[in-house]
Amino acid sequence: MRFKMIIVFTEDSRTEKIMDAAREAGATGATVINNARGEGLNKSTTFFGLTLDTQRDVLLFLVEEHMSRHILEEIARVGKFEEKPGTGIAFQVDVEDAVGVNHQISQLTSSVENEL
Repeated sequence: MRFKMIIVFTEDSRTEKIMDAAREAGATGATVINNARGEGLNKSTTFFGLTLDTQRDVLLFLVEEHMSRHILEEIARVGKFEEKPGTGIAFQVDVEDAVGVNHQISQLTSSVENEL
């Protein structure tokens, strides 16, 4: 079985909605990293040296490759990433190998067979 890693950077207020949408689309779970910071095209506004950014989260999804595009599209739709700059980004990368996922492979195998 081959996997993709979907990496999502989003405002913390959207994390739960994105997690729910990814699960409904076939993701079996994620790792959430809180307190991330980033900069886009425009530098962040400051007030007396304090950055006025919203809290960001990083979500890491290890998903089966046949389901990855659908999950990525659902994340983008729910996160509204294409509607307004600065709401977040998501992308996927190939995973060469993974360990510790044997308990998920049987569930994923039946899900993938149903999709194909």
